[in-house]
Amino acid sequence: MSPVALPFITVVSGVPRSGTSMMMSVLEAGGLEPMKDDIRAADEDNPRGYYELELVKKLKVDAAWVDRAVGKVVKVVHAHLRDLPRDRHRYRVVLMRRDMTEVLRSQRKMLERRGVPGGKISDERAAAIYSKQLAELEDWMRAEPAFDHIAADYNELVRDPGPGLRAIHAFLGGTLDLKAMHGPIDPTLYRSA
Repeated sequence: MSPVALPFITVVSGVPRSGTSMMMSVLEAGGLEPMKDDIRAADEDNPRGYYELELVKKLKVDAAWVDRAVGKVVKVVHAHLRDLPRDRHRYRVVLMRRDMTEVLRSQRKMLERRGVPGGKISDERAAAIYSKQLAELEDWMRAEPAFDHIAADYNELVRDPGPGLRAIHAFLGGTLDLKAMHGPIDPTLYRSA
């Protein structure tokens, strides 16, 4: 299937380990071209790849690449979403939500596999910080004319993808291949840790 070109930039966002890579693969299967550089290769934690673009981390100092994202999909971690230029583009954001206990457990396991020490704050505190950041981000997007967003629940998508995918499909204009979007949602890749 040839890529679908939409007149806005589709963004997949969320906290790390919330299902953003899975959603990127869902939207790619549906026909959107992902902006990614594959610098971070697929591994045990994300066997189908991370769908990351290193330039996203430098948005505050260089956002020129954003002009090339129109009609495509790009993953932007929640902490960088406000750095996207709002003067010349429209964004439709799929904001991934996931049970916060699972997010933190998954982050910890990933760090352990890499031999990286975990954070110094408790899971309860980390969950509270993430939840507050996401709530503030949604409030900000509601007030920001350049942004429209839809929340997508990772756990519900894995359990029963139909309703969530139909909502995302409609939110993005209804031109993607809805049937193909189901393909990348593989319950065997689901892990709560």
